Amino acid sequence: MYSDSTHSNHDEKLTTADDVNDLRSAIALLKQHPGQYLETDRPVDPNAELAGVYRYIGAGGTVKRPTRLGPAMMFNSIKGYPGSRVLVGVHASRERAALLLGCQPHELAFHMARAVKQPLEPVDVPAEQAPCQEQVFLASDPAFDLRKLLPAPTNTPLDAGPFFCLGLVLASDPQEALTDVTIHRLCVQGRDELSMFLATGRHIEVFRQKAEAAGKPLPVTINMGLDPAIYIGACFEAPTTPFGYNELSVAGALRGRPVELVPGVAVPERAIARAEIVIEGELLPNVRVKEDQNTHSGHAMPEFPGYCGDANPSLPVIKVKAVTMRRQAILQTLVGPGEEHTTLAGIPTEASIYNAVEAALPGFLQNVYAHTAGGGKFLAVLQVKKRSANDEGRQGQAALIALATYSELKNVIVVDEDVDPFDSNDVLWAMTTRYQGDVSTTFLPGIRGHQLDPSQMPDYSPSIRERGISCKTIFDCTVPWALKDRFERAPFMDVDPRPFAPSLFE
Repeated sequence: MYSDSTHSNHDEKLTTADDVNDLRSAIALLKQHPGQYLETDRPVDPNAELAGVYRYIGAGGTVKRPTRLGPAMMFNSIKGYPGSRVLVGVHASRERAALLLGCQPHELAFHMARAVKQPLEPVDVPAEQAPCQEQVFLASDPAFDLRKLLPAPTNTPLDAGPFFCLGLVLASDPQEALTDVTIHRLCVQGRDELSMFLATGRHIEVFRQKAEAAGKPLPVTINMGLDPAIYIGACFEAPTTPFGYNELSVAGALRGRPVELVPGVAVPERAIARAEIVIEGELLPNVRVKEDQNTHSGHAMPEFPGYCGDANPSLPVIKVKAVTMRRQAILQTLVGPGEEHTTLAGIPTEASIYNAVEAALPGFLQNVYAHTAGGGKFLAVLQVKKRSANDEGRQGQAALIALATYSELKNVIVVDEDVDPFDSNDVLWAMTTRYQGDVSTTFLPGIRGHQLDPSQMPDYSPSIRERGISCKTIFDCTVPWALKDRFERAPFMDVDPRPFAPSLFE
């Protein structure tokens, strides 16, 4: 049975974004808003079927069509896992992200930009104040088996195995008092083993390398089912959050109260106290496995550009020591190429670009959108306002700052203040009527991009020296200052339409 869950008891206190401090309070907020949350009791297989269903319900993003934006969805009956629940799509719409963070959708970049500049460090709490440790399962128990305990989904039948797609890994520098959090690709490899994909340059990868050089394991906790502010805040990257910046402090700033941490039960590392599920373990030194060693599929899982990524032939291994969880715990996941990735990666990208451009060109950048077509990483639309003849040419400077601020960015489209950067039709209209390819395009070849872009490989073009090298492109779709009066949009009368069609504006 499917039910669109909304809040019906008007005598109960309504939840606001200020009340959200974990996943359950976030769900309570979503339930109050029609169309934002859906539950089903129909049994679903976590192996490809769950993602296959949500593809049609609300995945969006770069998922193969047909797909759409839709509600977050709770699956209450998971085949083979009595009592387990899986939630998908919490972040899979910009409107929902804004609702959960207490701002308007077009204000998300500004909201995040303020938070990253006003960090509020996390605090420690005792175990009795940590719901994540209501249940404890130790890997030393002969009956322990991660594969049977948690219903890690696969996105497609080609996946290397079951993946935890929203595992926020927390680890500390083995030599300095530094802690970092990052979402990583985690594949279940055995009863107590996970493989972990760590991109070069990630701060936790630096921690792992230091520990491995000393011949020691690196303790980690994998935190799942969190306050949405924690997930979004954790996705900032250098140089916005340089080495030593704990991204949990962004969530603290967003909520106006610190994130609570608790010591692990089996490893000397902390966990997020109000998480639904925590996996505790150690990254082993000098141990590697093939990501698809159990399936030999050749594929990892579908990634944000919309393609199935290649299985990595050699990944570090996490030896699981314990799993702790709340009672009736919720496993939170996402569909790899979906809109959820755009929210998680894109909003911090927007905030980073906004802060950088505003510092160099105050008042020039009006807004920025890390577009869904680029998964929140590859494509940005910058809305600028030329205020005088002296601002002509600054649109290119703003685009260069954006490319320098976020190294994985590939293409930048710049539009005027009368173009909605969040409306793709409006952006393409500007490209159609305010752009000439031979004079409005800037090419920047030979720049490092992102290894998951399948076009950034030498066999795609001989101009590409190695995988991950790209030609960055700036599309200037702004009107030259001297021609502004010839490009004024049709001046419709400004009227209030609500009295004429009230049902459309409820």
